[in-house]
Amino acid sequence: MTAAFTISRRSLFALSAGVALVASAPKVWAQAAAPAAPAGPFSLPKRPYEANALEPHIDAATMDIHYNRHHAAYVAALNGAAKDNGVIAKATVGELLADLNQLPESLRTLVRNNGGGHANHTMFWEVIGPNAGGAPSGEVAAAITRDLGGFDKFKADFEAAGLRVFGSGWVFVTVDKAGKLSLLPRPNQDSPVMDKQMVLFGNDVWEHAYYLKYQNRRADYLKAWWNVVNWTKIEERYAAAKAGKLAI
Repeated sequence: MTAAFTISRRSLFALSAGVALVASAPKVWAQAAAPAAPAGPFSLPKRPYEANALEPHIDAATMDIHYNRHHAAYVAALNGAAKDNGVIAKATVGELLADLNQLPESLRTLVRNNGGGHANHTMFWEVIGPNAGGAPSGEVAAAITRDLGGFDKFKADFEAAGLRVFGSGWVFVTVDKAGKLSLLPRPNQDSPVMDKQMVLFGNDVWEHAYYLKYQNRRADYLKAWWNVVNWTKIEERYAAAKAGKLAI
């Protein structure tokens, strides 16, 4: 009886030590697999960083849900529609949005919402990242000064535009082939591509982008977001836009 109790007690100590070790180990947020979705011409782009890479500004749980649930759902809806509609299957998401009014009326809302969501989020993962933030430089900085009143004024105007979006939507900076920038808020998943404009970068102000960490404090999220803006990638997108090669 004593031996049995001794073994049990030792086992308990070992189990407790194992639990403590697991609890103290750092979390590794490998990119989780997206939910099963209809195969088709559209795919979830590979995010070039792990879900926890933007902490503490954007938390890992939000990144994981945002990417693997929300963005994946837009891709799944497009692929589901493409199975029965060749006009969707044969075009890029940028082409679909730019020619939205040429689509059959029965498809327009689906493409507007899900194509817009796919395009917007594909851009979004590109223009944020770890070890980022700070202020822009080079041509983007010069364009912000020329067209948007300088970086400090631009940041304040960008945040104010984000706060004015009622409900869900985005705040975009668009760019034309001459390199001119404009600030453009849009509701829901509407994309400036629908108006044949190019998106330099933008921030998602749907609640799913920030609510787990910031709750209803959208203003705090908008301020924190500048810490993850990837100005190097935005400079690349600016050059592509001036060359007429920026798709979404």
